[in-house]
Amino acid sequence: MQQIETDICVIGAGSGGLSVAAGAVQMGARVVLIEGGEMGGDCLNSGCVPSKALIAAAKAAHAMRAGAGFGITAVEPQVDFAAVKDHVAQVIATIAPVDSQDRFEGLGCTVIRDWARFTGPDTVEAGQTRIKARRFVIATGSRPFVPPIPGIETVPYLTNETIFDLREKPDHLIVIGGGPIGMEMAQAHRRLGCEVTVIEGARAFGRDDPELAAVVLENLRQEGVLVLEEAPVTSVAGWDGTIAVTLKDGRVIEGSHLLLAVGRKVHLDGLNLEAAGVVYDRKGVTVDAALRSSNRRVYAVGDVAGGLQFTHVAGYHAGVVIRQILFGLPARASTRHIPWATYTDPELAQVGLTEAEARKAHGAALTVLRQEFGHNDRALAENKGKGLLKVMVVKGRPVGASMAGPMAGELIGLWALAISSGLKMGAVAGMVAPYPTLGEISKRAAGAYFSPKLFDNPMVKRVVGLVQRYLP
Repeated sequence: MQQIETDICVIGAGSGGLSVAAGAVQMGARVVLIEGGEMGGDCLNSGCVPSKALIAAAKAAHAMRAGAGFGITAVEPQVDFAAVKDHVAQVIATIAPVDSQDRFEGLGCTVIRDWARFTGPDTVEAGQTRIKARRFVIATGSRPFVPPIPGIETVPYLTNETIFDLREKPDHLIVIGGGPIGMEMAQAHRRLGCEVTVIEGARAFGRDDPELAAVVLENLRQEGVLVLEEAPVTSVAGWDGTIAVTLKDGRVIEGSHLLLAVGRKVHLDGLNLEAAGVVYDRKGVTVDAALRSSNRRVYAVGDVAGGLQFTHVAGYHAGVVIRQILFGLPARASTRHIPWATYTDPELAQVGLTEAEARKAHGAALTVLRQEFGHNDRALAENKGKGLLKVMVVKGRPVGASMAGPMAGELIGLWALAISSGLKMGAVAGMVAPYPTLGEISKRAAGAYFSPKLFDNPMVKRVVGLVQRYLP
């Protein structure tokens, strides 16, 4: 068996692992990168990249149907579903070289394409290679969770790992799960000509502000997506190309295809963490604020660290770990400034505290600012006036922002910056935004924080009156 000694051994070549490996090797560390599956991980191959490519194709189809409001005759698009999937595959192929084995070997990493397992507190084996390292970073990500629904083992079902390989358009797609993945795929497939039913056991978009979630749900339902909330599934069955989903209230929903989108399960299978003395549970590796495990040599980043499951969080975690293992500097991970977005139409986005969370945390000290997209000239020009921005403010600083509207995933970045940098509302209010842009909605929201202090203040009016009377 080949023996390698290295500074850092990264297990998993998804977003977090690749970020650690690229940063560390380019700053002079010896790095071994181990990946038993596909380079690029879930995000590139079955998550963020293919889903957004599919959503873009669906948006193009929807635009052909939605021209009436602009004086354009609506036409029904002719959707070549297989060609749509070719587009998705081409986007993946275009991005793949950035995450490839060739690139990382070119950077100086030793890349091993096999599954890793710990054999001791400072040793891992992968295939015919034993790696001894000063530090390990576990970045193995997560996989779709398959719920123990009676009958699920007897029917064909799709997950985000398989749906992008489907080349025949489903007649009726049943989606179990009303979270971001389920709702994005539901709207995209509806726009591509499928009948779609979403079944959610609790509330759709359950992690988001209910008022803003309602804006998105209204639009999805208007487009023809049937969304059933508070509808637990009791069993599934299938016959002759039909899948039947039975709900707790006795209703039976029949369709041609079934997509499971009920959450993620961290991927720790086969790592033999016990041999390394690494404590873990079903949520992931147990880590402290520095992302260090019970074994001081071992860190975890991304989904497997047991927190927010987003690609950009994995990248952020990579930076936290790199500061510690390369430079010996203290670093701690936080979630207060982490944004997330759901790429439906309109989009949903959040950073910091929701209104409910902020009211619970800050009580009477909280000010909630509201700005509707219906008052934004650019949104009106594009017939996208449905939507709302909420900003939660305490003592002049934003502690959260929630948004439902066009390009919300892009617009939330300003509030993520404001929260992470501790900016005051005056900094956003003083920003000059080009006109007309959707970004003006953030400036107007910030300006609204100061409006009562200026326009409803008798002292201000008295001072202005005196200045006007005596100013030469």
